[in-house]
Order: sequence, then C-alpha cells, then structure tokens
Amino acid sequence: MSAPASVGGGEQIRLFCALRLPESALDAIVSWQAGFDLGTARAVPRESLHATLAFLGWTPVNAVPAVVEALREAAAASGKIELRPLRYRETRSVGMLALEDVHATGALLARDLARRLQQLGVYEPESRGWLAHVTVVRFRRQPRLRPELPPLGAIRVVRAALYRSALRPGGAQYEVLENVRLGG
Repeated sequence: MSAPASVGGGEQIRLFCALRLPESALDAIVSWQAGFDLGTARAVPRESLHATLAFLGWTPVNAVPAVVEALREAAAASGKIELRPLRYRETRSVGMLALEDVHATGALLARDLARRLQQLGVYEPESRGWLAHVTVVRFRRQPRLRPELPPLGAIRVVRAALYRSALRPGGAQYEVLENVRLGG
C-alpha cells in the first residue's frame, strides 16, 4: 500500500472499493467492446474494468488504513462471488454490462462493506440496492448501442480491491491501493 504515503496526511483522495474481474472475463469484455461502433463514445480500458462495491468519493488519506481493514474484514466474511451477464444498458453518460449476482453473495458483501464503511464515517450508503455491473463505455451523447451479450459464462470473482480514482483530462485513472481475497 505505497500510494497513500505519497500524499500528505491532511489531503483527500477519491476512493472506491470494487470486485476485481478475472483475466478471462477481462479478455472477453475487451474483445466484446472491440465490436462496438462507438462514434464519439469511448470504451473503458481493460485496466479500468471492475464491479464497484462502494464509491467513497473524496476521503481523508489518513482513513485509508481503516478502509482497507474494513474491506479486508468484509471480504474475509464473504463467500466466492459468481456473476453472469444479464443485459447491456445505458444511462445518461455510461454504458454498462449489468450482471446477475447468481448466489447473492456480491450483494451480501456490498451490504456488509457499506455498514463497515458507514461506521467509519467515510461512506453514505445509496438508497437503492447494489447492482452488479461493469461500466464498459463512456459518452457525452448516448450511442444507443444494442450489443449482444458477451460470451462470458460464469465469472467467478475471488478478489476485491481498494482503488484510488485520479481525475485526468482524458477521464479518471484507477490505481489499486490494496487487493484482498474473498473468503479470507
């Protein structure tokens, strides 16, 4: 966890916790994205593909160790997570691959993590339940894509991570600060 040491203790950084997708799923999603006719939209790069569990936003850097511990504890209490492609949908600024949380273990992890982060005072849970999804396209104007689902099959997730999100002119860049294994 070297990145937090590079900023001052009173500084704030943008953080989120997410599921890390296995290499085979990343390969399939990138291949699937290559078939899109994006126009002015842009595909989310491979290194940025993930399924968010909790977006903390601006957080004091000195809270990072406690956030890591909360993520580690929630992940250790979690079972393995299995996700399956459900549908593609677009919001006003992103296209996403919605995923089925086959055994509801992802939702359990998200709720447990939200509770732990809320107790730390670094997170306010959303009013709606957790939606397993991977943002795959970003845009200013909806491309109204209608792609077939990617041939992913079951995605067995075994890791989660704490990410730092740095805002750049070309879009946010993500850096993994800490990896944790699900189920301990």
